Amino acid sequence: MLTVDYDRLGVRAGRRPPPRGAGAGRHANEAHRRGAGVVALDRDRSELTRVAALFAAMVDADEARADVLAATVNGDGTRLPFPDASFDRVICSEVLEHIADDSAALAELWRVLRPGGAMAATVPAWLPEKVCWALSEEYHAPFVAGGHVRIFTEGELRRKLRAAGFEPGASHHAHALHSPYWWLKCAVGPTNDDHRLVRAYHRLLVWDIARAPKVTRWTERVLNPILGKSLVVYAEKRVQAAEATPARPAEDERQNRETIHAGA
Repeated sequence: MLTVDYDRLGVRAGRRPPPRGAGAGRHANEAHRRGAGVVALDRDRSELTRVAALFAAMVDADEARADVLAATVNGDGTRLPFPDASFDRVICSEVLEHIADDSAALAELWRVLRPGGAMAATVPAWLPEKVCWALSEEYHAPFVAGGHVRIFTEGELRRKLRAAGFEPGASHHAHALHSPYWWLKCAVGPTNDDHRLVRAYHRLLVWDIARAPKVTRWTERVLNPILGKSLVVYAEKRVQAAEATPARPAEDERQNRETIHAGA
Protein backbone atom coordinates (compact mmCIF):
# COMPACT_ATOMS: atom_id res chain seq x y z
CA MET A 1 0.00 0.00 0.00
CA LEU A 2 2.00 2.93 -1.30
CA THR A 3 1.05 6.57 -0.84
CA VAL A 4 3.71 8.02 -3.13
CA ASP A 5 3.74 7.58 -6.91
CA TYR A 6 7.29 6.30 -7.46
CA ASP A 7 7.19 6.86 -11.20
CA ARG A 8 6.25 10.50 -10.68
CA LEU A 9 9.00 10.93 -8.08
CA GLY A 10 11.53 9.22 -10.32
CA VAL A 11 12.68 6.43 -7.99
CA ARG A 12 14.56 3.83 -9.99
CA ALA A 13 17.60 1.58 -9.95
CA GLY A 14 20.76 3.45 -9.08
CA ARG A 15 19.10 5.94 -6.74
CA ARG A 16 18.79 5.96 -2.99
CA PRO A 17 15.85 7.29 -0.88
CA PRO A 18 15.88 7.32 3.05
CA PRO A 19 12.82 7.33 5.29
CA ARG A 20 12.68 9.46 8.38
CA GLY A 21 9.99 7.88 10.49
CA ALA A 22 10.47 4.53 8.80
CA GLY A 23 7.30 3.05 10.25
CA ALA A 24 6.59 -0.33 8.73
CA GLY A 25 9.05 0.52 5.95
CA ARG A 26 6.66 0.08 3.03
CA HIS A 27 8.12 2.96 1.01
CA ALA A 28 11.69 1.93 1.76
CA ASN A 29 10.92 -1.64 0.76
CA GLU A 30 9.37 -0.63 -2.55
CA ALA A 31 12.34 1.63 -3.38
CA HIS A 32 14.71 -1.27 -2.63
CA ARG A 33 12.59 -3.63 -4.71
CA ARG A 34 12.95 -1.23 -7.65
CA GLY A 35 16.73 -1.42 -7.36
CA ALA A 36 17.29 1.91 -5.59
CA GLY A 37 19.69 2.13 -2.67
CA VAL A 38 17.80 2.98 0.52
CA VAL A 39 18.65 4.63 3.84
CA ALA A 40 15.79 4.30 6.34
CA LEU A 41 15.89 6.74 9.27
CA ASP A 42 13.70 6.68 12.38
CA ARG A 43 13.88 7.73 16.03
CA ASP A 44 12.34 4.39 17.06
CA ARG A 45 15.00 1.66 17.07
CA SER A 46 12.36 -1.09 17.20
CA GLU A 47 10.88 0.14 13.91
CA LEU A 48 14.32 0.08 12.32
CA THR A 49 14.85 -3.49 13.49
CA ARG A 50 11.68 -4.53 11.67
CA VAL A 51 12.67 -2.62 8.54
CA ALA A 52 16.13 -4.22 8.50
CA ALA A 53 14.54 -7.66 8.84
CA LEU A 54 12.28 -6.92 5.86
CA PHE A 55 15.27 -5.81 3.77
CA ALA A 56 16.99 -9.12 4.54
CA ALA A 57 13.84 -11.12 3.78
CA MET A 58 13.51 -9.40 0.39
CA VAL A 59 17.06 -10.41 -0.53
CA ASP A 60 16.43 -13.99 0.61
CA ALA A 61 13.28 -14.10 -1.54
CA ASP A 62 15.13 -12.69 -4.59
CA GLU A 63 12.93 -9.58 -4.48
CA ALA A 64 15.94 -7.28 -4.07
CA ARG A 65 19.63 -7.38 -4.87
CA ALA A 66 22.11 -8.09 -2.10
CA ASP A 67 24.67 -5.68 -3.62
CA VAL A 68 22.33 -2.64 -3.45
CA LEU A 69 22.52 -0.44 -0.36
CA ALA A 70 19.73 -0.98 2.22
CA ALA A 71 20.67 0.67 5.50
CA THR A 72 18.86 1.82 8.65
CA VAL A 73 19.90 4.83 10.72
CA ASN A 74 18.62 5.96 14.11
CA GLY A 75 18.28 9.74 14.24
CA ASP A 76 16.27 12.93 14.71
CA GLY A 77 14.41 14.42 11.76
CA THR A 78 15.33 17.97 12.78
CA ARG A 79 19.05 17.08 12.87
CA LEU A 80 19.66 14.59 10.08
CA PRO A 81 23.00 12.76 10.38
CA PHE A 82 23.90 13.17 6.70
CA PRO A 83 26.19 15.59 4.81
CA ASP A 84 24.78 18.33 2.60
CA ALA A 85 23.46 17.26 -0.83
CA SER A 86 23.70 13.54 -0.03
CA PHE A 87 20.58 12.24 -1.75
CA ASP A 88 18.79 12.26 -5.12
CA ARG A 89 15.29 11.60 -3.80
CA VAL A 90 13.51 12.13 -0.47
CA ILE A 91 10.26 10.59 0.74
CA CYS A 92 8.90 12.17 3.92
CA SER A 93 5.78 10.11 4.60
CA GLU A 94 3.37 10.88 7.47
CA VAL A 95 6.10 12.52 9.56
CA LEU A 96 5.62 16.29 9.57
CA GLU A 97 2.33 16.13 11.49
CA HIS A 98 4.23 14.58 14.43
CA ILE A 99 7.03 17.18 14.65
CA ALA A 100 6.57 20.40 16.62
CA ASP A 101 9.26 22.21 14.62
CA ASP A 102 8.25 21.02 11.15
CA SER A 103 10.04 23.99 9.55
CA ALA A 104 13.36 22.74 10.97
CA ALA A 105 12.61 19.25 9.62
CA LEU A 106 11.90 20.62 6.14
CA ALA A 107 15.06 22.72 6.24
CA GLU A 108 17.05 19.58 7.01
CA LEU A 109 15.44 17.68 4.15
CA TRP A 110 16.31 20.55 1.79
CA ARG A 111 19.89 20.51 3.07
CA VAL A 112 20.52 16.80 2.44
CA LEU A 113 18.80 16.75 -0.97
CA ARG A 114 21.11 17.48 -3.89
CA PRO A 115 20.32 20.42 -6.22
CA GLY A 116 17.97 19.15 -8.93
CA GLY A 117 16.67 16.42 -6.63
CA ALA A 118 13.01 15.79 -5.78
CA MET A 119 10.97 15.07 -2.67
CA ALA A 120 7.52 13.67 -1.94
CA ALA A 121 5.99 14.92 1.31
CA THR A 122 2.85 13.20 2.60
CA VAL A 123 0.65 14.27 5.51
CA PRO A 124 -2.87 13.38 6.65
CA ALA A 125 -5.35 15.27 4.48
CA TRP A 126 -7.29 18.10 6.12
CA LEU A 127 -10.89 16.82 6.03
CA PRO A 128 -10.34 13.19 7.17
CA GLU A 129 -7.92 14.43 9.86
CA LYS A 130 -10.36 17.07 11.09
CA VAL A 131 -13.00 14.38 11.61
CA CYS A 132 -10.53 12.17 13.53
CA TRP A 133 -9.61 15.04 15.88
CA ALA A 134 -13.29 15.81 16.47
CA LEU A 135 -14.12 12.19 17.29
CA SER A 136 -11.31 11.43 19.70
CA GLU A 137 -8.88 13.34 21.91
CA GLU A 138 -6.83 10.14 22.24
CA TYR A 139 -5.93 10.40 18.55
CA HIS A 140 -3.79 13.52 18.75
CA ALA A 141 -1.26 15.31 20.94
CA PRO A 142 -1.02 16.35 23.73
CA PHE A 143 -3.46 13.63 24.76
CA VAL A 144 -1.26 10.83 23.40
CA ALA A 145 2.53 10.63 23.20
CA GLY A 146 3.73 10.80 19.62
CA GLY A 147 0.32 11.93 18.40
CA HIS A 148 -0.38 14.43 15.66
CA VAL A 149 0.39 18.01 16.63
CA ARG A 150 -1.24 19.82 13.67
CA ILE A 151 -3.71 19.44 10.82
CA PHE A 152 -2.27 20.53 7.46
CA THR A 153 -4.11 22.19 4.65
CA GLU A 154 -2.50 21.78 1.26
CA GLY A 155 -1.86 25.51 1.15
CA GLU A 156 0.00 25.41 4.47
CA LEU A 157 2.17 22.49 3.37
CA ARG A 158 3.04 24.26 0.12
CA ARG A 159 3.91 27.50 1.96
CA LYS A 160 6.21 25.65 4.34
CA LEU A 161 7.89 23.80 1.48
CA ARG A 162 8.55 27.10 -0.30
CA ALA A 163 9.85 28.68 2.91
CA ALA A 164 12.35 25.82 3.23
CA GLY A 165 13.59 26.43 -0.32
CA PHE A 166 11.62 23.80 -2.25
CA GLU A 167 9.55 24.42 -5.36
CA PRO A 168 6.28 22.49 -4.82
CA GLY A 169 4.58 21.01 -7.86
CA ALA A 170 1.98 18.29 -8.46
CA SER A 171 -0.17 16.84 -5.69
CA HIS A 172 -2.78 14.15 -5.14
CA HIS A 173 -4.70 12.34 -2.40
CA ALA A 174 -4.55 8.63 -1.55
CA HIS A 175 -6.27 5.93 0.54
CA ALA A 176 -9.88 7.12 0.62
CA LEU A 177 -11.03 3.71 1.88
CA HIS A 178 -8.84 4.17 4.95
CA SER A 179 -10.57 7.35 6.14
CA PRO A 180 -13.77 5.63 7.36
CA TYR A 181 -11.59 3.02 9.08
CA TRP A 182 -9.85 5.72 11.13
CA TRP A 183 -13.12 7.49 11.84
CA LEU A 184 -14.48 4.22 13.17
CA LYS A 185 -11.37 3.66 15.29
CA CYS A 186 -11.62 7.16 16.71
CA ALA A 187 -15.32 6.66 17.50
CA VAL A 188 -14.71 3.49 19.53
CA GLY A 189 -11.23 4.45 20.81
CA PRO A 190 -8.05 4.60 18.68
CA THR A 191 -6.43 1.70 20.57
CA ASN A 192 -9.55 -0.50 20.60
CA ASP A 193 -8.43 -2.84 17.82
CA ASP A 194 -10.59 -5.68 19.15
CA HIS A 195 -13.91 -3.95 18.49
CA ARG A 196 -15.87 -6.14 16.09
CA LEU A 197 -16.55 -3.34 13.58
CA VAL A 198 -12.89 -2.29 13.58
CA ARG A 199 -11.80 -5.89 13.02
CA ALA A 200 -14.32 -6.33 10.21
CA TYR A 201 -13.21 -3.17 8.42
CA HIS A 202 -9.56 -4.13 8.89
CA ARG A 203 -10.23 -7.46 7.20
CA LEU A 204 -11.78 -5.56 4.28
CA LEU A 205 -8.68 -3.37 3.94
CA VAL A 206 -6.33 -6.35 4.10
CA TRP A 207 -8.38 -8.09 1.42
CA ASP A 208 -8.32 -4.98 -0.74
CA ILE A 209 -4.53 -4.59 -0.41
CA ALA A 210 -3.90 -8.28 -1.14
CA ARG A 211 -6.34 -8.68 -4.03
CA ALA A 212 -6.68 -5.13 -5.43
CA PRO A 213 -10.09 -5.87 -7.00
CA LYS A 214 -11.28 -3.48 -9.67
CA VAL A 215 -14.39 -2.46 -7.75
CA THR A 216 -12.47 -1.12 -4.72
CA ARG A 217 -9.65 0.34 -6.85
CA TRP A 218 -12.21 2.23 -8.94
CA THR A 219 -14.16 3.34 -5.86
CA GLU A 220 -11.05 4.66 -4.15
CA ARG A 221 -9.88 6.45 -7.28
CA VAL A 222 -13.22 8.29 -7.45
CA LEU A 223 -13.27 9.15 -3.72
CA ASN A 224 -9.60 10.07 -3.29
CA PRO A 225 -9.91 13.78 -4.21
CA ILE A 226 -12.41 14.30 -1.37
CA LEU A 227 -11.86 11.55 1.19
CA GLY A 228 -8.26 10.49 0.59
CA LYS A 229 -6.62 9.96 3.99
CA SER A 230 -3.23 11.21 2.77
CA LEU A 231 -2.16 14.29 0.85
CA VAL A 232 1.00 14.00 -1.28
CA VAL A 233 2.89 17.04 -2.59
CA TYR A 234 5.91 16.63 -4.87
CA ALA A 235 8.63 19.28 -4.72
CA GLU A 236 12.03 20.01 -6.23
CA LYS A 237 15.25 21.56 -5.02
CA ARG A 238 15.96 23.85 -7.92
CA VAL A 239 19.48 24.17 -9.29
CA GLN A 240 20.93 27.64 -8.71
CA ALA A 241 22.82 29.32 -11.54
CA ALA A 242 26.16 28.93 -9.75
CA GLU A 243 25.48 25.21 -9.28
CA ALA A 244 24.46 24.46 -12.86
CA THR A 245 27.94 23.44 -14.07
CA PRO A 246 28.08 19.89 -15.42
CA ALA A 247 29.28 17.26 -12.94
CA ARG A 248 32.19 15.02 -13.76
CA PRO A 249 31.03 11.55 -14.93
CA ALA A 250 32.30 9.77 -11.81
CA GLU A 251 30.70 12.34 -9.52
CA ASP A 252 27.43 12.22 -11.48
CA GLU A 253 27.31 8.43 -11.16
CA ARG A 254 27.91 8.68 -7.40
CA GLN A 255 25.04 11.15 -7.02
CA ASN A 256 22.74 8.91 -9.06
CA ARG A 257 23.17 6.20 -6.46
CA GLU A 258 22.11 8.35 -3.55
CA THR A 259 18.63 9.38 -2.48
CA ILE A 260 16.85 9.92 0.85
CA HIS A 261 13.42 8.57 1.81
CA ALA A 262 11.82 10.04 4.89
CA GLY A 263 8.62 8.52 6.15
CA ALA A 264 6.62 5.42 6.58
